[in-house]
Amino acid sequence: MNVWVIATAAVAGGIGAGLRYLLDAAIMRRRHGRFPLGILIVNITGSFALGLVVGLGSAVVSPEVATIVGTGLLGGYTTFSTVSVESMLLLQRGRRRAALGNLLGTLVVALAAAALGVLGGAALAGVLSS
Repeated sequence: MNVWVIATAAVAGGIGAGLRYLLDAAIMRRRHGRFPLGILIVNITGSFALGLVVGLGSAVVSPEVATIVGTGLLGGYTTFSTVSVESMLLLQRGRRRAALGNLLGTLVVALAAAALGVLGGAALAGVLSS
């Protein structure tokens, strides 16, 4: 791994974090105090996108690009820590079901999205290599 890839991944991580903020803010603008739907959507879309990168494999995506996009951009875009904090805040407000739904929903739906991304990426890689 060279310095250029590491530096580019770091910049991509900052871009990903900015995209996460913008999408979450746009979704949550009128949802004050409600279920943290913005972060859930961020984590689902990020899991799907990372699944696509992995599914495409090294025949289509170079290891350097996978590092920049996967670790950098999508690592900055997705967030487990925010899910944890949002769930804790829901618990503090006495919203146990919403907190549990946030934790388990994120896990299950993001995992499914990642699986769909991997399958979609593998199928696309097969078409591209034909």
